[in-house]
Amino acid sequence: MSTHTISVFVENRHGALSRIAGLFSSRGYNITSLTVAETEDPSTSRMTIVVAGDESVLEQVVKQLNRLIDVIKVIDFVKDPVIDREIILVRLDATKSTRHEIVSLASIFGGTVAAISPTSITIELTGTSQTIGDFISMVKPYGIKELVRSGKVAMAQARK
Repeated sequence: MSTHTISVFVENRHGALSRIAGLFSSRGYNITSLTVAETEDPSTSRMTIVVAGDESVLEQVVKQLNRLIDVIKVIDFVKDPVIDREIILVRLDATKSTRHEIVSLASIFGGTVAAISPTSITIELTGTSQTIGDFISMVKPYGIKELVRSGKVAMAQARK
């Protein structure tokens, strides 16, 4: 089974998200990541959906997505080079002696300090799914108090 990243441009209408998610669930696919936000046009939203499944059946889902009334455009990033990112906020246990280590580690991964308290530090990090996963593995020993991870956002890489 392969993983697919699909972008769906939809009209901002009540129930659009529900209808699209229902299309996947009715076929037994679990959406592993879903992000939705307005585009540069406030009447349009872009959904980035990551789902694992058999390619032939996912091809059918993409065709059926194109038939939904709210859907403007569907892009399945199967063959296109893609730029994708996720963001996390992670609150870690931090003492006076470990703060510097955590900040240095975050810096190596391109993260920044989002908040600090006497007993914890919150790091913000944007990167690929692999980078995010690697960072989480590295900071686990410090003690993760809370972690929030966004879904993936993706767009096709510009062609020359």
